[in-house]
Amino acid sequence: MSEHQIVELGIGRKFQVPSVFMGITIYENMELAAARKRSLYSTLFTKLSKEQMERIQDVLQKIGLYEKRYRTPAALSHGEKQWLEIGMLLVQQPEIMLLDEPVAGMGRKETDKTGRLLKEISEKCSVIVVEHDMEFVREYADKVTVLHEGRLLDEGNMHEIQENPKVMEVYLGRGGEGCD
Repeated sequence: MSEHQIVELGIGRKFQVPSVFMGITIYENMELAAARKRSLYSTLFTKLSKEQMERIQDVLQKIGLYEKRYRTPAALSHGEKQWLEIGMLLVQQPEIMLLDEPVAGMGRKETDKTGRLLKEISEKCSVIVVEHDMEFVREYADKVTVLHEGRLLDEGNMHEIQENPKVMEVYLGRGGEGCD
């Protein structure tokens, strides 16, 4: 399935390393993301609607980059680039957001801001995060799913997961064969 077909299904995806366009402004990155038609011609020559432009401004406020909107992403911190990419997904109004390690490489302050942002987003859109920062998961996840070798090992709140002997065995190597 092509990228634009995935987007048209209402699925927004963000991978671990931010994928933003460094040679254009933050606002222009948002404009590209907001464009409904994904052809080169329509991306370059179609004007955004008033509603789309208002949505971009609202999302820029939400992700904390409104004041920096005319700068290029090269001037942003790692965390701000992550927020820009999350914002680019938000302007597409997905039903589901899939995020791969959105806080990797962030300091605590940026991690906490990202957690609060994702909590807010999850009120209107399903957010699925793959994350290895257990402090972040403990703080912000409502539901935790643990996979091992591609199969479901357990699912529940963080406390239930931490108390599961099978999870401890597989991930901590307690009481039997652990993972290498």
